[in-house]
Amino acid sequence: MATKADADKSDAGEPAKAKPKSKKLLLIGGVAVLVLALVGGGAFFLLSKKNAADEEGEEVVHVAPKGPPTYLALDNMVVNLADPGGEKVAQVGITLELADSKSPEKVKPYLPIIRSAVLLLISQRTAEELLAIEGKEKLAADILLEATKPFQAAHDTAAKPKKEAAKTKKKAADKAPVDDNPVRAVLFSSFIVQ
Repeated sequence: MATKADADKSDAGEPAKAKPKSKKLLLIGGVAVLVLALVGGGAFFLLSKKNAADEEGEEVVHVAPKGPPTYLALDNMVVNLADPGGEKVAQVGITLELADSKSPEKVKPYLPIIRSAVLLLISQRTAEELLAIEGKEKLAADILLEATKPFQAAHDTAAKPKKEAAKTKKKAADKAPVDDNPVRAVLFSSFIVQ
């Protein structure tokens, strides 16, 4: 039979063997936590840096048009202005600068939408706003924004069914930005405020 001294030896021997295993596990666990913390911190740093660059208004890279631009003239528009009394009128001739010679065929189906948006934009302005160069430049920028909306909507609609394929090709798309908007600029061919 085992004596009390033998029992004490066996109890003392078991914890002695367990201590090295506990230290190894504790060390491995500590290293794993440290590695995870470093990886997480690095990912957070990179993502926050990317988001900060996006929020700062990083300029969008546009694909340079191939060859000379193509122009598409819209019919002259006569619009009542937002001046009190409704006596002021603007007659505006607009020409759209397009990306290439194939662009007019892309734009023509959307001309009624673009023309309507332009009429609404001009009718919200006063004669004083339109007589200043800053007012004309702001109007041209607003018209450009409205002229691009139909193509963004068409692009978004076409992109939805291809969403799954786009996820796999996301890296390639990030490297080569595609700008399939045919409208590049808005030019005034005539501008009369009466």
